[in-house]
Amino acid sequence: GDSGTGKFFLLPSSITVCDSGRGNLIFGDMEGQIWFLSRALQLNSFQAYKLRVTHIYQLKQHSILVSVGEDEEGINPLVKVWNLEKRDGGNPLCTRIFPAIPGNKPTVVSCLTVHENLNFMAIGFTDGSVVLTKGDITRDRHSKTHILREGNYPITGLAFRQAGKATHLFVVTTENVQSYELSQKDYPRIELDMHGCGLRCSALSDLSQDAQFIVARNECVYLYQPDERGPCFAFDGQKLIVHWSRGYLIIVSKDSKISPKSEFAGREGQSSDKQTLSVYDLYNKFVAYSCVFEDVIDVLAEWGSLYVLTRDGKLHMLQERDTQTKLEMLFKKNLFVMAINLAKSQHLDSDGLSEIFRQYGDHLYNKGDHDGAIQQYIRTIGKLEPSYVIRKFLDAQRIHNLTAYLQALHHQSLANADHTTLLLNCYTKLKDSAKLERFIKASESEVHFDVETAIKVLRQTGYYTHAVYLAEKHTHHEWYLKIQLEDIKNYQEALSYIGKLPFCQAESNMKRYGKILMHHVPSETTQLLKTLCTDYHPHGEEQGAEEGRRAYAEEFIPIFANNPCELKVFLEHMTEVQPDSPQGVYDTLLELRLQNWAHEKDPQVKQKLHDEAISLLKSGHFKTVFDKALILCQMHNFKDGVLYLYEQGKLFQQIMHYHMQHEQYQKVIEVCERYGDQQSCLWEQALSYFARNEEDCKEYITAVLRHIEKKNLMPPLLVVQTLAHNSTATLSVIKDYLINKLQQQNNQTELDEQRIQRYQEETSRIRQEIQALKTSPKIFQKTKCSMCSSGLELPSVHFLCGHSFHQHCFESYAESDAECPTCMPENRKVMDMIRAQEQKRDLHDQFQHQLKCSNDGFAVVADYFGRGVFNKLTLITDPPVNRPAMAVDAGLQRELLIHMKRNL
Repeated sequence: GDSGTGKFFLLPSSITVCDSGRGNLIFGDMEGQIWFLSRALQLNSFQAYKLRVTHIYQLKQHSILVSVGEDEEGINPLVKVWNLEKRDGGNPLCTRIFPAIPGNKPTVVSCLTVHENLNFMAIGFTDGSVVLTKGDITRDRHSKTHILREGNYPITGLAFRQAGKATHLFVVTTENVQSYELSQKDYPRIELDMHGCGLRCSALSDLSQDAQFIVARNECVYLYQPDERGPCFAFDGQKLIVHWSRGYLIIVSKDSKISPKSEFAGREGQSSDKQTLSVYDLYNKFVAYSCVFEDVIDVLAEWGSLYVLTRDGKLHMLQERDTQTKLEMLFKKNLFVMAINLAKSQHLDSDGLSEIFRQYGDHLYNKGDHDGAIQQYIRTIGKLEPSYVIRKFLDAQRIHNLTAYLQALHHQSLANADHTTLLLNCYTKLKDSAKLERFIKASESEVHFDVETAIKVLRQTGYYTHAVYLAEKHTHHEWYLKIQLEDIKNYQEALSYIGKLPFCQAESNMKRYGKILMHHVPSETTQLLKTLCTDYHPHGEEQGAEEGRRAYAEEFIPIFANNPCELKVFLEHMTEVQPDSPQGVYDTLLELRLQNWAHEKDPQVKQKLHDEAISLLKSGHFKTVFDKALILCQMHNFKDGVLYLYEQGKLFQQIMHYHMQHEQYQKVIEVCERYGDQQSCLWEQALSYFARNEEDCKEYITAVLRHIEKKNLMPPLLVVQTLAHNSTATLSVIKDYLINKLQQQNNQTELDEQRIQRYQEETSRIRQEIQALKTSPKIFQKTKCSMCSSGLELPSVHFLCGHSFHQHCFESYAESDAECPTCMPENRKVMDMIRAQEQKRDLHDQFQHQLKCSNDGFAVVADYFGRGVFNKLTLITDPPVNRPAMAVDAGLQRELLIHMKRNL
């Protein structure tokens, strides 16, 4: 035989049956031998029967071969089971032999099949009987054989089908098709069809066709499930051989019409006609191969190829082409649909399928079938670069095709911002609002586009409503507000939307859009700002859920630039609700009230605004910004506010100067009377002011002089010099003052002279006593003790002061042997005063303070003279001595001289 590769080997001449499996092609001949042909084309055989072999069946999952043949003449078929892995004298081991006879009547075996689990074997006979062996078919003792059916028509085909735990046996005769369920008791039978088929014209498909039973008749090929008939295929011609291999249906047929029953008439009457071998792909519905042979004995499948054995002793090998070659052949014929189905059945990867779809799409595009082409291009999404397709459909006439492709691109979440822009532009060009709405209103899980890009495109094309919907749905707050405010001009809706936002976003958006909202909806905007700056909760959120947050009110003040009324309402609300509001709030509110007061014409309203401004100043919130508040009051000429702030800042001179500027003479006097005790210089300044005033101010000068005289605030000479500048002030104004002043000085002089006289007399007396003690003897005539008042007795102690003591009294009470106990307290007091004077004479700061605060500076200087502070007086022009404190003494003396001159 010819293997197709140029190698020759000799096949037996009288082959009767064939099969394949377990890596071998197996033949049985008329001599009773069974032959094995390996892939290396080595041929081996063993003697299985003495006469002939009529049937063989090789299991695919086990090295078990079942054969039927004859050892003697007559109708005595024997079944033998061979274990090919075990040997008996060099031949396969025969594990079981039993006669194939239904009952007691000898009958010719027509077909044979074995279940792959080795638990079932069925033998069909020409008289219509079927013998079923159940159990281990390789052993006699572990199996039972009984007749499954009896009939009148020859059995032409048998097949086992296993689906889960259910086992079925298909039985086909020349006249009908039946199935038996072997997994149930009594093996229930189902009649599937009332038409049969010829011998070797049935087979069992694999799982690609749901393991259906194939029955080939001349007009059609039928497929059967265990309980019903399935689809059929109209393959015409007389069928001779049917096989199933690797998803393909293999049929050998001839054109001459003969009855299937003639198969049992013997092969002697058959002529050597041309026979057609066809290979069908039922899944993809095309003829994979077709060729004419002469006298085909059988078709075998092994090693991934088909082998056709013909009567002339040749063995033809048919090799399946690889998938890529098949596809290229289909491409050349433009059979793209078939190519796609083939690729799927061959489980081609996604890249390979995508390439087929692309070629198919290009083919349809070139033919002008743009709708069909775009459907194929859609199937390339994820593999083919989108720009390849988009460039083909940019023409305006093909915009609907481009739209379909871009929709699919978005649906698979593979679109970028440019694709979204292009798709939305397509919708707007087509004015297809329905599709546009479906696109933007897709659920969250179906959003396959860049939302921000979509909003931009919709806004540019004027679809503001759609843009707003998209921005609100996907919480793009900035875009929502921008479109509402800049495009739609729906200010109320924008403000309501801000009120629903979380605090941080509401705050930032009010800062950004507050001015435009305040311009169009001032009252509502003001209300929202009140809430935002006090206790903010988004609309719809429960108030008590958690403590609200608040913004800084002064940050929103610029929003009210052109709305002073709303600003006033806002600021007053903040100060009422939050007394601890930032300083900027109070500053702005004060400025606003002062502006309103300054521009108000109605006296009643103006007075009310005046009271509000004063009340705000007195609230105590301007202590740290005193200067700012003062400037605001001065800018708006708010007199009462200025005076109040002067008073709070203890700027009494400024208060008086203010009244002086406005020539309010009585107010000047009142200021002096009110604050003169705190700043005595006010009276001096008032006198100087009235002195320089050319108007008749005698009444006020008199009042000032009266107070100056009462408090002794100025030397008379300085008063005279001050009044000398006033041309209207005559001597009569100062006459009484001078007379009183001179009288006071005369009285003081007399008192001082009397005191001097008394001190001189006392000093003279003390000097005489001292002199007498030094020069004259002292006679002690005391008769009583100065301590116990008892009679004085010796021993006694006498002091020059005139006191005498018992010695024991003196020793008991005296603290010192040199001092009189009676005089000692007074002496110590004097000594302490002397020491205190000596210690204080160098306290220059204390001296200056007393000098400035005293009404009589000369008395202070005299007191310090008495303490000896000027005992070491040096002129300020003298060169400094070694002591560093002399520079300080010089400065102190200068102060004294100047102050003394003033008081004089």
